[in-house]
Amino acid sequence: MASNQLLDANKVKNDFEVEDTVGRKSNRTFLYIAACTANLFAFCCGIAFGWSSPILPKLRENIESSLPHSITPEDESWIGSLLPLGAAIGPFAAGFCSDRFGRKKTILMSVVPMLIAFFTFAYANTVGYYYVGRFFCGLTVGGIFTVLPVYIAEIAEDEVRSSLGSFMQLFIVVGLTFSYATGPYIPMGNYNLIACLILIISSFAFFLYIPETPHYHIAKNELKQAEDSLMKLRSKSRDEIMSELTLIKESVQGAGGKQGGFSDIFASQVIKKALGLTLLLMVYQQFCGINVVLFYTATIFAATGSSIPPDVSTIIIGVVQIMASGVTPMIVDKYGKRFLLIVSALMMCIGEVTLGFYFYLKEIGNNLESISWLPITCLVVYIVFYSIGMGPLPWAVMGELFPTEVKSAAATAIASSCWLMAFLLTKFFGNVSAIIGIGGSFWIFAGFCAFAVFQIYKYLPETSGKSLQQIQEILAKGK
Repeated sequence: MASNQLLDANKVKNDFEVEDTVGRKSNRTFLYIAACTANLFAFCCGIAFGWSSPILPKLRENIESSLPHSITPEDESWIGSLLPLGAAIGPFAAGFCSDRFGRKKTILMSVVPMLIAFFTFAYANTVGYYYVGRFFCGLTVGGIFTVLPVYIAEIAEDEVRSSLGSFMQLFIVVGLTFSYATGPYIPMGNYNLIACLILIISSFAFFLYIPETPHYHIAKNELKQAEDSLMKLRSKSRDEIMSELTLIKESVQGAGGKQGGFSDIFASQVIKKALGLTLLLMVYQQFCGINVVLFYTATIFAATGSSIPPDVSTIIIGVVQIMASGVTPMIVDKYGKRFLLIVSALMMCIGEVTLGFYFYLKEIGNNLESISWLPITCLVVYIVFYSIGMGPLPWAVMGELFPTEVKSAAATAIASSCWLMAFLLTKFFGNVSAIIGIGGSFWIFAGFCAFAVFQIYKYLPETSGKSLQQIQEILAKGK
């Protein structure tokens, strides 16, 4: 009898513990709201990425545009590639401003060039305006991709940092799908003005309701503001956040509270190792061919000879991306970044090998009407697994591998390198594919995916659920 009473008492206690745990998790509501609000700017970046898919065909055929004539293939190449060129330059200003003015203000300042760009697109009457506008969009993209992962990593709790870090990819693909689904059917001027309105609303929501990171406030010795920020993000009282605040202080002030420059990235073996790992992920992210797919989605589908209209095909791809990207936040904390990256690269390799084989058969004159569904299937496989792993997770890793004092400098170097590679691929993909064929191009991309599988398995440690101090210890041990 006493034993049964003891078991009943323990059961009640465990029930209360579960209820209490659930209660504490519910305190993350504002944290998730803050992450989603900040990622509205990733949504706007997605609109910019998808912009070329519906708009370039209209400019090519001189439909709904104010241009005196159709754009040339060279014009189209520059319009497609100037965004990543601008994104390679944008991180330098963003990295400097992030340490000087804060993560929040830098994100808001980064939006201005894209706002100008979309307004310019709405009334552009010469192709030069499109050149400038796309470059300006790139400046914003470079700034957002530099600062947003750092912002999310600094406001997140260790237990949910991986899932919050993967939100960026989800919001990007929602923005892409917005472009795919609305761009072909809305007049160009109205489409660009709607994008302006979304940017303005996002900026006001972020400015008015979302706090700066406690890490930045502590680095600036603004302890009261750091406390207020952490209280708001955790939905807790001052006493309840003091232990976490102490850990943040130790992390930030371990380097004397200083903000490091580019030379400090190479000051220790641990930081150099973090830089090498992150750059390795970015190389594979870009050379898996993703920007070629995103910028030329409609063109690729048209080249397949598929009976599905290109506009509908891109919408299908966008919806698939949203569904796949929504999976990552739910599974990354359970399976870890390393495992998801390996699976992602392997399945992307399989998809691109098959897609390359399809284009090879098409180029040598085979009748492929019976398998016209194959390129869509391959791209769906490719997009699903890119969205689950290789898309969001390199940026999440970047946000958590570096100590606070060098985060901005490291993020600047990595984001700039990433977008410089994207520019080279986007600008010269057409020239390369003309020489070796689009099938050969996909086989090259598949080769990089295969290399990624082996190098991620060999070199990348698992970081999900670990604190900055634990991650630094893992890197120091070389495991």
